[in-house]
Amino acid sequence: MNQPFYSYLQQLHAFVQAQEKRLRSLEATVKKLQEETEALKSRPPMQVDRIEYKFDQLKVESLEGTLNIGLNPSELQNIEDFAVDNKNIHAPISPKNQMKRTMEIEDAIYQYLEIELPDVVAAVQQKLNLSVDDSYIAFIKEDIKKQLPNRIDFYIKQQHAENRGQQENPNANAEVIESLKKEIQNGVHAFISHLPENMKGMNKE
Repeated sequence: MNQPFYSYLQQLHAFVQAQEKRLRSLEATVKKLQEETEALKSRPPMQVDRIEYKFDQLKVESLEGTLNIGLNPSELQNIEDFAVDNKNIHAPISPKNQMKRTMEIEDAIYQYLEIELPDVVAAVQQKLNLSVDDSYIAFIKEDIKKQLPNRIDFYIKQQHAENRGQQENPNANAEVIESLKKEIQNGVHAFISHLPENMKGMNKE
């Protein structure tokens, strides 16, 4: 068995393992969501007892102003600004929305790792004037995949905190993906530049 084919099999095996791990993680998340849903369904419905108004105990000396119950549609045009100061409100992230975003971002980064990571490694080697074995690409890829869920979670929560009270940013996923790509590029640079000297080779000019 020649070396390139053996290396390819190793990478394929690592990729399959990563997919299995990711699948197990997603299954665990779905199971957790199902359990939470069942727990919510099993809660007893809220019941409100009869409300009695004892008007005979009220004493009104003067009655002024206007009482509006709800909003009159004909008056909505007169409302210019209705805002709530939500600086201290921490609305939780929807688990369904976070899971959907996480999967979309993961797919994009997995594709980036498969297609562009070798070029990133090559560019770093050229910049540092170093040469490392191609087997490091598979190692770097697996290491990144292990850290990916936590990094995605970090960026999603960071965005949620920064954009609290605002409309959902349609480019939110793209921003996270770009941030992760920059992290990956910086991480590859740091990894290669800190390899032991006996694992580095100088590029021949």
